Amino acid sequence: MKFSELMEIVADEPVFETELLGAGQSNSADLRRQLSRWTKAGKLYQLRRGLYALAPPFQKMKPHPFVVANRLVRSSYVSSQSALAFYGMIPEHVSTVTSVTTLRPGPWKTPLGIFQFHHLRSALFFGYRRTDLGGGQEAFVATPEKALLDLIYLQPGADSEEYLRQLRLQNLDQLDAVELTRMADLTQKPKLRGATAKILELVHTEKGEYETL
Repeated sequence: MKFSELMEIVADEPVFETELLGAGQSNSADLRRQLSRWTKAGKLYQLRRGLYALAPPFQKMKPHPFVVANRLVRSSYVSSQSALAFYGMIPEHVSTVTSVTTLRPGPWKTPLGIFQFHHLRSALFFGYRRTDLGGGQEAFVATPEKALLDLIYLQPGADSEEYLRQLRLQNLDQLDAVELTRMADLTQKPKLRGATAKILELVHTEKGEYETL
């Protein structure tokens, strides 16, 4: 395979797996050697075994970090601080993309950024949706309600009023109080139920302050 042929095959893919290239290839070992050479030449980024992205200036589109996160670990969705920042609910810029997975947790350091995966039990793996990221890219991202609950669940002491205030939550009108309560009850975690009550109080306070302006 020539590099021009590779570019034609993956032109519309922000990231791609070697399986996409396997059709019609008689020798997978030759293909792996070609990919290795192109990676060393700076034409490709290897993100993990079998997962690649075109490097500038060859890439047609810049891979969104959330897309990369989803593809690094298939059974995962973006959540916690990363999702909250995406929704504009916390003021801080989040450089590391945080996801949750039912698989093995841990960090991934790639040429396209650092990605952290936290483990969730299967019973807590819900509350995410396919989200439009722009430029024709989509990824599985937690809803605002589940992103907040995941953060509280994973972070020790995050259910305290002090911690919740330190988050400096904003744009709380995005939170659906009924959905937040439903999800917290579904987890059957007293920590999340208690935190939900405090969050709803913050929402009530913020709305009250806004209405007095």
